[in-house]
Amino acid sequence: MGSEPAFVRRTIAIINGWITDRSRAVILVFLLTTALFAGGLTSIEVDEGVDIFAQGVPAYEAQGAIEEEFQPPFDETEPTTQVIQRDENVLTGDALVRMLEFQQYLEAHEEYRVEETSSIAEAVARSIDPTATTRDEQIRTLEGSSDATVRETVRDLGDEPSFAASLSDDFSANEPAASATIAIAVHDGDVDESEVQFRIQDAAASMHGEFVVFGGGILDTEFQNVIEDSLDIIVPVVIVLILVFLITAYRDPFDLVLGLVALVISIIWTFGFTGYAGIPFTLMMIAIPPLLLAVGIDFGIHAVNRYREERVTGAGINESMRVAAAQLLIAFFIVTGTTVIGFGANMANDLEPIQDFALVASVGIVFTFIVFGIFLPAAKVEIDRLRQTYGLPSFSTEPLGSEDSALGRVLVAGAKLGDRRPVAILLAALLITGGAGAYATTVDTTFEEEDFLPPEELPAYVEAAPGPMAPSEYTTTASLNFLEETFESGADDEVTIYVEGPLSEDHALESVHRAGTDPPSTIVTDGATAESESVVDVMHDHAETDPDFARVLAANDVSGNGVPDHNVGYVLDRLLESDSREAALEYITEDKRSMRVIYTVESDATQGEISADAEELAADYRLDTTPTGDIVVFHEISTLIFESALVSLAIALVLTALFLMFLYHLLEGRASLGIANLIPIVVTVALLGGTMPLLDIPLNALTGTVLSITIGVGVAYSVHVTHRFIDEYNECQDGYESLVITLQGTGGALTGSMLTTLGGSGSLVLAITPALGQFGVLMVISVFYSYLMAIAVLPATLILWERLLG
Repeated sequence: MGSEPAFVRRTIAIINGWITDRSRAVILVFLLTTALFAGGLTSIEVDEGVDIFAQGVPAYEAQGAIEEEFQPPFDETEPTTQVIQRDENVLTGDALVRMLEFQQYLEAHEEYRVEETSSIAEAVARSIDPTATTRDEQIRTLEGSSDATVRETVRDLGDEPSFAASLSDDFSANEPAASATIAIAVHDGDVDESEVQFRIQDAAASMHGEFVVFGGGILDTEFQNVIEDSLDIIVPVVIVLILVFLITAYRDPFDLVLGLVALVISIIWTFGFTGYAGIPFTLMMIAIPPLLLAVGIDFGIHAVNRYREERVTGAGINESMRVAAAQLLIAFFIVTGTTVIGFGANMANDLEPIQDFALVASVGIVFTFIVFGIFLPAAKVEIDRLRQTYGLPSFSTEPLGSEDSALGRVLVAGAKLGDRRPVAILLAALLITGGAGAYATTVDTTFEEEDFLPPEELPAYVEAAPGPMAPSEYTTTASLNFLEETFESGADDEVTIYVEGPLSEDHALESVHRAGTDPPSTIVTDGATAESESVVDVMHDHAETDPDFARVLAANDVSGNGVPDHNVGYVLDRLLESDSREAALEYITEDKRSMRVIYTVESDATQGEISADAEELAADYRLDTTPTGDIVVFHEISTLIFESALVSLAIALVLTALFLMFLYHLLEGRASLGIANLIPIVVTVALLGGTMPLLDIPLNALTGTVLSITIGVGVAYSVHVTHRFIDEYNECQDGYESLVITLQGTGGALTGSMLTTLGGSGSLVLAITPALGQFGVLMVISVFYSYLMAIAVLPATLILWERLLG
């Protein structure tokens, strides 16, 4: 031990006493605690979907208020299913009949719990024969109509916006022709949406023609399947890779089993805590087990390797473990602290799932420290005693990276180069940091539903997965892509301004009209005015059929622009008392305190451009406004991700620096070692940030956490080198010699833990969702960069530290 304060030495002595003198009691306590935490596993609830990321986002809250306050064309409290018909031309008589036959089939069978269906086929049939009210009558009408009659009817209906809205954007009223159309099925309110939609999906496969079924139940189920399928693929791969690497690192079946047991205990404690705390298991949580395995393997290899270093000198079991634990418990504590800071910094994120992820990961790291810092050494002592007592076979006891090994000779290269050219190495590191950091500013920030769903075409290795690892069938991504590419209108091409205030005041509707007279560039215009839908449109439509209301509207339109600016409350009351009441309630509440205005936006504009223009437009209203809609919500989330990533990175860097400086001052009286320790991590973070745009990986809900996590995970490599270095330096007062000993001893363990960590983190690359795969890629790169900087840049840093401050 070095120059640690007396209370630190006493604490380590107490823990060492538990490990070596009460090893069986320690093992029993840990096993009982594991059984206790295992009870929490049954309480874990899975929370799928992307809505969990939007909780608390102003635009999302406004969207929720709109859904609650405004009456839609049909009751949205009842689940609906979209049936998409695809054909060369869905407007031929035969195609329309096929759609009606499918509607009739769904309505006739109780198992689909369909209350009503609607489609353009129904509209065409009733336009030809208004008395055709039943499905049989509508089918007979179309079957008995000539092709010319059907074409002429479609041409007449094609001018109606509601008719064209259900057709693909290649719809031509003159032909008439369209490649796709959407029908809606409305279900009982208490139906199991997922179950009934999958039933309809099966029915669609047996119908004449091509039908695609899509709905919220299918979407939710596939989100949940993504979590299960990703775990089914990742967990076996992680187990195999860890086994391979641990066999290589330990070369001893007893140590191998011990390491695996410790890993399992850490996972059970972590997710048992999650269950007891009521924290939902989201897609992000899949990343936690590999990260805990990475840290646990690092601790395990270092513990066994350091113990073996003492054993090969002839020291006894207890003495070897006391020396190893005395040195490693401090290093483990430092690593745990910095890793918790790295993960915990993400609790500053405004998105709740990321906060939960940060909390669970931080708690898991603490548990991993306790398990590998106390349980594993105690169990190792007990196993080796049993070996001695009963003459059990002994396997490899050589530490990794010993002086005579090829690895040991390679690892000291960093010490040799650092001793000769420390300033040149640090200048090169500074240039790399600056260049990579500058390039990192070009990284994109995104938040999209597709990030959490499998690609339309699953990778070959996923499709080839055997038996229980075989993935579910996924249709949502293909359906979403088809809807986006094929249908022109929809939520993706519009934004909504949610308005709150006294709408009966004379200026209210006029201010809305004026805001749209010179709209920002991404708002689609009809002439010089924004293309929009609001209660004013309902007024105009009603005025065309009600002369009395038309006179009321004209009498209270002082400016003559078609918008009432006098006695507005009276005009709205007359509208709500008319037969256009339901249409009006789609845009204004009955108490006239809330309103929504829907604007069409340019489909090729970016989320950022549209959101900025929506904010500018809303600012021109003379009322309280909140822009919303999927575009605005997703942009707000992506903005939060970007801002939170920077805040979390800054918090992690500052707190890690202060933590390391405080500990090294406390333990060694050398606070400057904390800064030296952090330099390789700063280079690592800059390199990682610069690598993201190079690989076209954006900042999203998962990858946005990587920069601060890199500080937590990556600093472990520097801490182990620095802590071992200072212990050796206190003995010999020679920086170069201390580095050689460190890199041959601790460097070998670092290499082993790096390889196993790559295996654990790299397994996430196999996840079937883009976000998890990208997170896995970045973690692999982060770990490798951290290791490389610890053996290439840190030696030069420590040599300079010795020459300037040591």
